[in-house]
Amino acid sequence: MLPDTGPRQLPLDLHLEPSHAEDDFLVGEGNSLAHARITAWPHWPDAVTLIIGPAASGKSHLARIFADRSGARFVTPETIATIAGENGKGPLAIEDVDSGAYDEPSLFHLLNQAMRGDRTLLLTAREEVAHWPLATDDVRSRVRRAPMFRLEVSDDIELSHMFAKLFGDRQIKVDPKIIHYLVARMERSPEEVGILADLMDRLALARGTAITRSIATEALARRQAERGPSGQQDWDADADE
Repeated sequence: MLPDTGPRQLPLDLHLEPSHAEDDFLVGEGNSLAHARITAWPHWPDAVTLIIGPAASGKSHLARIFADRSGARFVTPETIATIAGENGKGPLAIEDVDSGAYDEPSLFHLLNQAMRGDRTLLLTAREEVAHWPLATDDVRSRVRRAPMFRLEVSDDIELSHMFAKLFGDRQIKVDPKIIHYLVARMERSPEEVGILADLMDRLALARGTAITRSIATEALARRQAERGPSGQQDWDADADE
């Protein structure tokens, strides 16, 4: 654990939620096809759409855009059996469908409803269908018929935009040079952007300061320490760009 220096104040847990408004979705090379698919509703040529991506890659944001456009209900592990038994016709969004938490016969029923043309389904997952913990091939074969759209972070610009959005959601102004400094040194994933943004916000609150380069350096060092020797980065924290 790295020592803290300077004045401290108690960080407040404000439970800030990221904006999932359509205008706040950052379209880039790694997600443009998935975004185009969502915004094409209701003119989908297929009843089921599958979006795959790692944590914090934008799956929930796209699901919310889909729900706002279509009026879709969100299915949860607790509600899937009830919704499947209603034999309804409205669009549905099922997030993290590969988690193993959903009742498989109910999921099978909803997929059949979609394939009969009764409803449209948006599914999100982290893993490829082949890795889903399914008990039978019936659900797997139906999901494999759906067009799949993958979310990826393709370059430094997209990572920088993610930092800018997360800080904007928290109403924090951060020097773009600090964001550039982070992107050049961090583990390159959307999930890491969220972890670092939260960590730097808490460090700044604890010290009663803005987010500075020294805070960014400390956040990177803490993340490297948490990952251990195998996660060490090949960079000099004090070097200029």
